[in-house]
Amino acid sequence: MTESRSTTQERRGWYFYDWAISAYNTTVITVFLGPYLTSLAERAAGCSDEGSTCVDLHPLGIPVAPGSFFAYVLSLSVIAQVLVLPLVGAYADRSWHKKRLLAWITALGATATIAMVFVTGDRYLLGGALLVVSNVLFGAAETVYYSYLPQISDPDERDAVSSRGWAIGYLGGGLLLLFNVIAVLVGDGLGWSTGEIARWSIVSAGVWWAVFAIFAIRPLRDRPPVETSRSRSVFAGFGQLARTLRELGSLKLTLLFLVAYLIYNDGIQTVITLSATYATEELELEQTALVPTILMIQFLAFGGALLLGALAKRIGAWKAILLSLVLWTFVLAAAYFVPARAPLPFVALGAAIGLVLGGSQALSRSLFSQLIPAGKEAEYYGLYQISDKGTSWMGPLLFGLAYQLTDSYRVSILSLIVFFVVGFLVLAAVPIRRAIVEAGNTPPKLL
Repeated sequence: MTESRSTTQERRGWYFYDWAISAYNTTVITVFLGPYLTSLAERAAGCSDEGSTCVDLHPLGIPVAPGSFFAYVLSLSVIAQVLVLPLVGAYADRSWHKKRLLAWITALGATATIAMVFVTGDRYLLGGALLVVSNVLFGAAETVYYSYLPQISDPDERDAVSSRGWAIGYLGGGLLLLFNVIAVLVGDGLGWSTGEIARWSIVSAGVWWAVFAIFAIRPLRDRPPVETSRSRSVFAGFGQLARTLRELGSLKLTLLFLVAYLIYNDGIQTVITLSATYATEELELEQTALVPTILMIQFLAFGGALLLGALAKRIGAWKAILLSLVLWTFVLAAAYFVPARAPLPFVALGAAIGLVLGGSQALSRSLFSQLIPAGKEAEYYGLYQISDKGTSWMGPLLFGLAYQLTDSYRVSILSLIVFFVVGFLVLAAVPIRRAIVEAGNTPPKLL
């Protein structure tokens, strides 16, 4: 085993970090924070329980419909990520202490999530601020975490390793969500309000992230950076980022793949983050129907990630991703026609999402690892992470604008099809084997 390869213990630690961090994406971004923050915004706007017309909020003097507040703040957090994540990646690649960097980012991100315990009453602005901070740190943690993938696996292993890590992440996120589902189901009998359950569920994700990350980070190893002669300061990251962007301009096929990923994954992330809002506001489903459905998606995504990973062994990751994008398009078209106050069609839709969700993301992560020049994993994943878990911005912006213009969440959800159609067309135009060679890597046996 060479210095760049991993031990079995390190690879297990890498898998387990996905277990730790996925709870944030599942419990906070996907399920509870959207409806909870929307309810706080509606309370601040003076909305009545009967659903009469609400006045616009005016944070920083900008008119914002309460129903669009969460989507806009999510977009704002990603604008911050566009500036921060590539710098984090560039610094991580130049650092001798990437493991310590991951630990510090994790500690700060988990703390910001736990601090949401103070988001009560009409403190929607505090909730929005903590969402921006925690989501930026979530993205930074995943940037560093992803950069270990090329270091712990050979090219022919990466589809399987990435799929396995993603599947384990869905199990971890699903398990915490299961505990929160139990709280939702028994909460009424114990006198707990839905808002209180949501708030403490959000806090629990921060605790989960912090505690399990301790065991996940411990077996990871630092490796010497490829470039050791230049400054490793944070400020030097700006210069390195500029060099990376110039290099990316010369790797035209890597850039084309990244553009495709930014488009279609923006659609995936928007579906994930705003599905709870769509279910509660448009379909008028209760938390007792919504949360168990999203829990089911987590466990189906575990199987879906492994299933598409196995499919990639037969047809290649590139073709498997293209197939998943076709399936995503049909899922969104079906979502438009789901009737209100009808849990069973929503559950069926959730099952379809679960089967394509994990695999499309895991295979994208492993395929991109083939397109990165050696020694620059973190900085390239910093660019990649701009539109990874919970970090989309175009989709939430389009979703929010569609709702504000039409007052219909159905139009908003249907508008997201454009991301999958355009993403499919761009990805299909990438000659993937030539792209891997262009990056200076050896293509795996099957693509």
